[in-house]
Order: sequence, then C-alpha cells, then structure tokens
Amino acid sequence: MSTTALQAADLRPVDLFDDLDDAALAEVAAAATPFEARAGEVVAEPGAAIGVILLLDGVLQTLIPDGDRAEPTGHHHAPTWLGAIGALTRGSLGVRVRAETDCRMARIVPDDFRRLAFAHTAVHDRVMRQVGPVVSRITAIEHNRERLASLGTMAAGLAHELNNPAAAATRAAAQMAETLETVSATIGHFVHSGVEREEAAKLVALHDEVVVAAGTRTALDALGAADAEDELIDRLEELGVREPWALAEPLAAAGVDGAWLDRVHALAGPATDAAVRWVAATLAARGLAAELQESTERMSRLVGAVKTYAYMDRGELVEVDLHEGLETTLVVLGHKLKHTSIEVVRDYDRSLPKLTVRGSELNQVWTNLIDNAIQALGDGGTIAIRTRREGSCAIVEVSDDGPGIPAEIREHIFDEFFTTKPAGYGTGLGLATAKQIVADRHDGSLTVESEPGRTMFRVSLPFTQRP
Repeated sequence: MSTTALQAADLRPVDLFDDLDDAALAEVAAAATPFEARAGEVVAEPGAAIGVILLLDGVLQTLIPDGDRAEPTGHHHAPTWLGAIGALTRGSLGVRVRAETDCRMARIVPDDFRRLAFAHTAVHDRVMRQVGPVVSRITAIEHNRERLASLGTMAAGLAHELNNPAAAATRAAAQMAETLETVSATIGHFVHSGVEREEAAKLVALHDEVVVAAGTRTALDALGAADAEDELIDRLEELGVREPWALAEPLAAAGVDGAWLDRVHALAGPATDAAVRWVAATLAARGLAAELQESTERMSRLVGAVKTYAYMDRGELVEVDLHEGLETTLVVLGHKLKHTSIEVVRDYDRSLPKLTVRGSELNQVWTNLIDNAIQALGDGGTIAIRTRREGSCAIVEVSDDGPGIPAEIREHIFDEFFTTKPAGYGTGLGLATAKQIVADRHDGSLTVESEPGRTMFRVSLPFTQRP
C-alpha cells in the first residue's frame, strides 16, 4: 500500500462525495493526507479532534472504553468516512477507532473539512443527514449501559444481602441434621439401659416441661442464664455426661437447674447422658428451626424487594406507594451502606396517595439520587429522604451533608454525556436519564440545590399522570 498523494479517483468511491464533480473532488484530495494502519493498531482515541477519516481500503472497528475494557459499537468497511460530524460541530471523537485489518486511509483536518463542506454544500448536507441517526444510536447504546449498570447494582446488592441469610440457613440445616441424629438415637439408648415404660413416660414429661419453659423465656432471662452455665457444667460432669460444656448453654437458656438434672438422673440412671442430650438436642433443634425460618424469611423479603424494585410481574404503568419504591431501593443499595457510618434519615408523609407511574423507571431515579449521595459522602455522613405534598404534586427530596457540587459543575450535571468521573467510569447519563424519566415520562421536574455541607435533589411528581 502506498502513501503517495491522493488523486480524485481515490476518493470517488466514498459516498460522502457522490455529488461532487471532478474539480471539486480534486480540491478535497489536495486537502487530504494519506496514511496507513496495521491490523490491531489504534487509529484514534476518544476526545481526539482528528478531523475526518476517509477509509479507502480495509475495515475499522469503533469501541467505547469502559474502564480497562472497551465495548465494540460497530465495524466500518471501506469505502466510507468517520468523524465528519465532530469536525463540522467542532466536537471531538466519542469512540476509539482501531484497525480491524490493514487499512489505507486519508485524513482531512477539521478546519480544512469545514471550509470544503461550506464551499460544497452537498457534502455539508450529507453529513447533517447523519447527525440524527448517529446521535440516536450513541444515546441508545449509553442508555442500555445505564440500564445494565442499574441492573448490576441491583444484582450486586441482592447477592451481597442474600449471602448472610443463605450462609446462616446452610449452617443451621447442617446442625439440624446432627441434632436429629441425637434425638432419633435416644429410644435405643433407653432400651439398652433398661429404662422402663413408667420411667420413660416421666422422662418425656420432664422433657416437655423444659421445652414449654424455653418457649416462655425472654431475652432478659437468657442473659441471666449465662451465670448458671458454670454450675450446670459442674453438675453434668458429676453425673458423667460427656462434653458438658456443649450442653450447658441451651439447657441454662431454657431454665434447667441442678434439681431438674437430679430428677432426670433418678429416672434414667445409666441413660442419664442420653436423656440430657435428648433434651439439649430438642432445644437446639427448636433454635435452629427458628434460625432457618428467620433466614428464609429474610431471603424472601429480599427477593420481594427486588421484585418490587423492578415491578417484574406488573404492567408498565403501575399504582405505587412512593415510599415502597424508596425503601426497596435502600434495600438494593444496602450493601453500599453496610460498611460505612452513613445514617439514613427518613421523613415520610404517609398520607400521600398512591401514584400511577412507570414504577421500574422511577426506581432508576431513586437509585441514581441515593447512590450519588452515598458516593458524595464516602465513609460517613447523613442522607435525608423526605416526602411531602405540595399542591397537586408529590415531592421527594434526597439530600446529603457532603461537600456539595461546585458551581461550575452544577449547571451541567443534567446534561447528557457530562460526567466528573474518569474516562471509562461514567456514561454521564445518570442524572440526564433521571431528569428525562421525571420530566418527559412523568410530567414532573427534577432540580438541585447545593452548597458546601448540603446538596438536595428535589423530584416533583403530579398526582394525576397523562395516559
């Protein structure tokens, strides 16, 4: 491939110049600088004001950087052109351009391209016709990334919050199996030890007495029982019960004392160890069952919260209590708050009527506002969430006592593609999307007030929505 000066014939296949005659095309060729790129070579990075790239031979790939990765957005096959919109609007390239194959290209710097495009309006008009489709495509890609980021936040939160109750349930189930083995072996021990039917019946009565007593014990009683454990351990050792330290805690918590142990020993004789273990295992099983129930209920509540968050089983328009959406969003973001000293203060007007809204979209707004507040605060501070009525609208205010938003940034935070995050770490669509959801989809408004020590986002939603 040669990089000698271009001729008009080299550019004739590029559709950008379809309406130019040979003389005009020769003028374009004179302004273009030929260059080449090998397969895998990066031709341009986002933010570069490269002008117009004319692809004469080969295939280029465009990508949007995302942290250490890059998301492919399309391939461009010769003959074609890239970057003309940015050159005309004095903007910069929004994507990375990489050679998929060996490529032969030419570049026209921005000033020269603007001069040529205004001199030959057919070129200008062809570029302008592509503005709408290109912007729509880029916006759709970024909106999809925003939705995926929201889904990722929800999935991460759910996984984190489910981990503890799931681990507790697994542990309780394993321990339950051990206690059931102890309970099921008791009758055999009684038979082998010669316990008669009458004594066995009395042992059952003692067993039931402790189980009933355990059900009436309070947390305060359980704390007081800790002092009795040492005495129980001593008495269990005297009675020849194996590993008394493993049995003393559940027995003491149930109110068992030395007198009860003596009554068991009088009836069970050599089977005292089995009888005491039987009662302790029953108490442990009841506690494990309660732990299993609590864990599974916690998991059920979390799944229910995510289901409510996404409104997976409802139509697009749903009647909702705003507080339900705010609370489920806090559950989804709970993992981000757990290891901080951030306090969430709620000031809810529970008299607010339900609103007919696009629920899953509105939850994206709450997620964005609360997540931004968490990021602004870092390890500590206060997030205040307030709801109230103002005329014909419901008002939701999310505020934090963080450093505030600098004045030079504040006026741009609702602009699409504006972000203060490092390249690849933010789409700049979070607040822009939130405002679009509130204003365009719900006929409401989203505003911000900020100063050092206080930032407040205010959402206004009319009670009556357009169909």
